[in-house]
Amino acid sequence: MQRRKVLSIAGSSIALAVMFGAACQAAAQDAKATYSSMAPLDQYLMEDRNSEIKLARSAAPESISRDAEVLVLGRHGWETASQGKNGFVCMVQRSWTVAPTDDPEFWNPKLRAPMCLNAAGVRSYLPRTIKKTDLILAGRTKAQMMEAIVAAIDKKQLPEMEPGAMSYMMSKQGYVSDDDGHWHPHLMFFFSRTDPATWGADLPGSPTFALTDTWQHLTTFMVPVPQWSDGTADY
Repeated sequence: MQRRKVLSIAGSSIALAVMFGAACQAAAQDAKATYSSMAPLDQYLMEDRNSEIKLARSAAPESISRDAEVLVLGRHGWETASQGKNGFVCMVQRSWTVAPTDDPEFWNPKLRAPMCLNAAGVRSYLPRTIKKTDLILAGRTKAQMMEAIVAAIDKKQLPEMEPGAMSYMMSKQGYVSDDDGHWHPHLMFFFSRTDPATWGADLPGSPTFALTDTWQHLTTFMVPVPQWSDGTADY
């Protein structure tokens, strides 16, 4: 009797696990379908310009962001909302510049990723962000955008990454994906045609993560830091 009871419980647990797994898979498929194409532009824009400026500055500690130039997204591309004087540029990235091209959240209109680039990043990484946005807002498909970026890199119309190109992404208010929310505060370092192994990235115990965009010959190293831009700890 006891054995039959245990087997019954085990069978029920397995059935629940199968049902839960199927539900999760269905939910994941639904999530991918939700962002299968670009949403109406209004969903990517922020109505309150001052709120976007504040969110952009939250990417880095105030000692850096208060004197940075700030860009905001308008209907026709990036616009300067505040002039800077320290060489940094802060902005709130949208999905097509945050998510990899093969990511189901590439068109997720909820994504808001504050970033503050240093001068080297402004000269070499920012032009790609601006170019991608211009192409998307002009109605290009993802594939057409990729093709245009690759052609611009090959023709030297877009620069290779400069030594020292980096950005701060330390905003507690950011939203980088449905799965991760604001993830963790981190620094990003940009390199052209670089093997992640040269940084020891993604190895057991290594604090460094790498993202490689082979189509644009870009390797991004991410290094988490212990606190947010407002000084509070990342627990």
